[in-house]
Formats: sequence, C-alpha cells, structure tokens
Amino acid sequence: MNLPENLILDQFLLGPWGNYMYFIGDAQSREVAIVDPAWDAEAISERAQKNGYKIVSVLLTHGHVDHVNALMPFLDNLNIPAYISEKEHPDYMPEHKNLIKVAPDSMISIGQISIQCLHTPGHSPGSQCFSYENVLLTGDTVFINGCGRCDLTGGDPEAMYHTLNDVIKKLPPSTFIFTGHQYGPKPYDTLAGQMKTNPYLQCETKEEFLQNRM
Repeated sequence: MNLPENLILDQFLLGPWGNYMYFIGDAQSREVAIVDPAWDAEAISERAQKNGYKIVSVLLTHGHVDHVNALMPFLDNLNIPAYISEKEHPDYMPEHKNLIKVAPDSMISIGQISIQCLHTPGHSPGSQCFSYENVLLTGDTVFINGCGRCDLTGGDPEAMYHTLNDVIKKLPPSTFIFTGHQYGPKPYDTLAGQMKTNPYLQCETKEEFLQNRM
C-alpha cells in the first residue's frame, strides 16, 4: 500500500460494533486528528501517547452515537476543535462550544497537511468523507463490499445513490478506501477493487440501487 510519506494514518478497532478508529495527520510534526472517537477515550488517548502523536482536532464523518460517544472527553480535556458537516441532522449534532460546522469541500489543516471534507449524504444528511491525496476515510458512507444503511432518521437512499455515483465513483481508481466499521472481509481496499466486488457500486440505475439497498 503506497500511502503519502508525509501522512500518518493509523487504523484500529474499538468497541462492540466493530468501529474503526483513525488517527490522521502530519508525519513531520506528529500532529493528528482523531476520526470519529467512540467507545473508549482512555484507550484512544493511550494509543496516541504510545505512538508519540499530538492530538490537535477531531474529524467527524457524521453524528451517530457510535461515532461520537467518546467525543466529549477530548473536547473538554484537550480543548481542541471538532469538525462536523453543517448539513448534519439536528438529532445528530453534538453540543459543545468547540464544535465547528463545516461546509462541503472545506479544508481542515493538521500540521502541514490539509484534509478535504467531501459531503456524501445518504446514511445521514451530513455524512462526509475525508480525503487526502490517495486516501479516503468514508465513515458509514462506503464499507468494504457495502454501503451505509439509509433507513435511520435523515437517511435518504436516493441521496446515497447520487453520492456513490457522483462523488465516490468519480475519484481515481487507485484511491484507498478506509471505512468506519469492520463489516467486510478486509480492513481497506482500493476504489478499483471495490468497483469489482461492491454490489452497490455496480448498480447501473437508481431503481436497481433502491431495490437492492432498501
């Protein structure tokens, strides 16, 4: 796997629902963001300390409880910002003075690198993926051989269809997909690989996608 040399990308499993946690950041400064902190703030903090990471922010792919239930200790104890899409459903919007609502395509700096926020609604109105060069953190938008459910509050299967076809499938085939849960047979894949095995990326029409997804 050829990741950018200046990038820290640390993937690890945590919690009862197979959540993937991530540190993403700048290899030179060792400054990182936590992506979707959940289940065990102490374990996350210990991993950062062990690896010499300085946590400077939090990136939220969306606001579902299993992606934010360890958020508050970091905001309270470290006084760092947390970035969430401005389009997220009010039911999923954490309340904290350090919460920053970002517009689609916003750029977030971590050390010397800048992460792009790609708005990818469907699983929730404010679902977003985080992109840096050939790396995409997808949260619950895309899984290995799957995609996020669309039947929760604010979910929209038609929006998911357009997300997959108008955003995800237009990325370079060499893009590495890193997902929010361990729902597939491997921890990551390329978009080219997923185009061969992910049934939701293979749907040729919206009607076919809706029938399969719902």
